[in-house]
Amino acid sequence: MTDLNFSLTLKDAGKKKVKKSLLNKTVKQLDLAKTSSVADLVEAFAGMSIQARNIGRCAQVFEQMLTDPARPTILLGLAGPLIAGGLRKVIRDMIERNLVDAVVSTGAILYQDIYQARGYQHFVGDPDADDGKLRDLLIDRIYDTYVDEEKFWETDCWIGKFADTLEPGNYSSREFLRLIAGTLEDSNSILKTAVKHGVPVFSPALNDSSIGIGLTEHYHRKKVKGQPHLSIDSIRDNYELTQLVVKSKATAAIYVAGGVPKNYINDSVVMSYIFGRDTGGHKYCFQVTTDSPHWGGLSGSTLKEATSWGKVNKKASSAMAFVEPTVSLPLIVSYALQKHLSKNRTRLRLKWRGDILADISAA
Repeated sequence: MTDLNFSLTLKDAGKKKVKKSLLNKTVKQLDLAKTSSVADLVEAFAGMSIQARNIGRCAQVFEQMLTDPARPTILLGLAGPLIAGGLRKVIRDMIERNLVDAVVSTGAILYQDIYQARGYQHFVGDPDADDGKLRDLLIDRIYDTYVDEEKFWETDCWIGKFADTLEPGNYSSREFLRLIAGTLEDSNSILKTAVKHGVPVFSPALNDSSIGIGLTEHYHRKKVKGQPHLSIDSIRDNYELTQLVVKSKATAAIYVAGGVPKNYINDSVVMSYIFGRDTGGHKYCFQVTTDSPHWGGLSGSTLKEATSWGKVNKKASSAMAFVEPTVSLPLIVSYALQKHLSKNRTRLRLKWRGDILADISAA
């Protein structure tokens, strides 16, 4: 046997010190016998690695948002097939339990909330279905979920008819959604719950949805008859949301997926200069997404990158978990609810006078 006279040993004292500082915290092996709740599990995730650690970190950032004595205004951004995926009540409960203060959403999510509030459903589907046959049956597919195209079209037209009842003119998405929510009777509706608690809901790309289709149907009928019509003013959306950011003591952001809502929440910080303010960027933020940073798109861009734009504060507490939202969001929200993190958090009260945010206070 060959005798190897070799030892792999650091001799430099400075390097030994650095090495010791880097190897000072062990990865905790998950012990399911010690987890009796979702909150326990998510808390244990923080001591693990890979995306489990990121989920745990997002939950910790959420806890900081909710318990900060400065009471930052929490903006919730929603994108992706969240209601089709089964998250409608999770989002509704975030509003009901005072976990968020304002919502920025794609139009599709809010449309599907209206669709369900009117008694229609999403159905279990098959991603390998024959889509040609589904078309013949007037069934629309959202990956592994089906919806009834006939009921979608009926809801589109209902939205158009609702627009007929309003005074012609320009409306922000917030104002229009508040008015249409007043017609809904489903207590599990995101929009109805938001109106109940005075939580503003913005949809800066409302036209890019079936709500937009319904409003276009209204527009066409009025145009043919030579009558005045209703329109959604997206610049007014900018103006209204930026006032909320400017008049808040601090802001925090939750991004579910990415898309327009993520950029809109961040651009409201940039637009604060219009009002002569530099808010310093969001104090806290976390994101759950499946988009990747290396493609250069906004949805997957890191929160660290947003710091270079001034959208996220240089000292912000932030986290990202690259986990699909139907899995990640319920875990993080359960953590907050089971730990009762919002029990001492006051409800934000907003007073709007047209497109002016006249007053903001914590009740």
